[in-house]
Amino acid sequence: MTAPHLTGTGPGPGTPRPAPPAPPAPGAGSGGGGTAPRASWLIAATVLCVAIPPGTASSADGVQATVSDLASVGLVAVAAALAVTGRTRPSGTAMALLGAVACAAALSTACSPHPLDSLPGYLRVLQIFVLVPLAVTLLVRDRRDFAVTAAAVAVVGVGEAGYGIWQAATGTGASYAGRDVRAVGTFGATDVMGMATVAGFAAFVVVAVALLARGAARVAAWAVLGVLAAGLLLSLSRGSWIAVGIGVLTIMVCVSLRLALRTVLLVTAALIIVVGGLGVGSATLAERARSVVASVDQPDQSVSDRYGLWQSAVAIWQDRPLTGVGVKNFAGYRDAHSSLAVSFAGETADPVHGYQRQPLLSPHNQYLLVLAEQGVVGVTALLGLLVGLASALGARPRPDDPRWLVGAGFTVSIMVNFLYSDLGGPTSVLFAVMLGLAVNAAFHTFAPDRTPRRPPRLAPAGGPGPIPRPRR
Repeated sequence: MTAPHLTGTGPGPGTPRPAPPAPPAPGAGSGGGGTAPRASWLIAATVLCVAIPPGTASSADGVQATVSDLASVGLVAVAAALAVTGRTRPSGTAMALLGAVACAAALSTACSPHPLDSLPGYLRVLQIFVLVPLAVTLLVRDRRDFAVTAAAVAVVGVGEAGYGIWQAATGTGASYAGRDVRAVGTFGATDVMGMATVAGFAAFVVVAVALLARGAARVAAWAVLGVLAAGLLLSLSRGSWIAVGIGVLTIMVCVSLRLALRTVLLVTAALIIVVGGLGVGSATLAERARSVVASVDQPDQSVSDRYGLWQSAVAIWQDRPLTGVGVKNFAGYRDAHSSLAVSFAGETADPVHGYQRQPLLSPHNQYLLVLAEQGVVGVTALLGLLVGLASALGARPRPDDPRWLVGAGFTVSIMVNFLYSDLGGPTSVLFAVMLGLAVNAAFHTFAPDRTPRRPPRLAPAGGPGPIPRPRR
């Protein structure tokens, strides 16, 4: 007895139906439509919210919720929902490094002499160092997600740098030496480092694109980088010049050592020309550039205050070496551990906010701030996160991957920047996003892009079967 001959499109009697396609594995990038890839637009929206001006109101205790903070809450909620439903999962190593920071901050808060005063600071540490980076790590699942996020960082950086250049040219920026020539973007004099921070992060993205792209895309990237460089120079932020320069140089060395050397020579020649008498505010730039070297043996008042606050942080830590005085409690112990030579407030002015005196609520050194507030436990967790991230990126070098280049440049830059600066203001959310991209590059591998193929052409009913497609 012969088997029945199939002539129609439906299955014959007794013929088993084909099994439905298996769902994609959790955490695998799809590259297509779906909820998880579209969630990267939430990251982009959060990044764009960083540029929204915070307004003229300021908080005396340093706690101020911004639009970007509210956007980050939605970002974390979406990532948590995807993780609960099993559509994505974090790396175990990433969870361990980020979780150590959370546990150290929790221990410091619990052991604080004033736990309720430390609670807002603990929530801030969770937001910036744990929840938002973890959300970004989970939602950036393929190259398209990374491109959306990186493009948002570049757009915000170019916009802020361009606005800062206009401020310096028209004298509508923050006050410096009696003139409103300091480029601060939409952040104003109350967050004088905001524009430089955003432009610096954008520079890492643009440099990675410029080194890996070809043709018109490369030319456009170098032009954009010129705008970012001009904005950074006119920000008059010596710390940003050093940190961003080291981060960009790291990216270039990873791609080509010869290219890095040529670039250093070209940039040095350009700085000599600009500082020597060309461009907007060249005299101010020359004075600020010379002060970088003079800060070692002839520090100005701002640098002297910073040195004094560093000594205060060490003295505070010596009182409670293991768990510190509690998150957000540095300002409460600062006066009792500082000399009279330290100015406890800085003066800022711009056309929007006017003249203000802002209290110095931190030592302007992230390592010493964590040491004073969270003790040895906290600074060990922070160093473990940064060193572990750098080690993971260095263990798997991928100089042809822009995600890896951005992560490497950001990590090296922030490790240097933390030596003389700390986190604060609305740009903290952008730092958290960049930290998430670096963690993603270090511990997550994108699934290979798979273009959906058309189904094979079927023969007419009763024919010999599917017609194979010719190989090219």
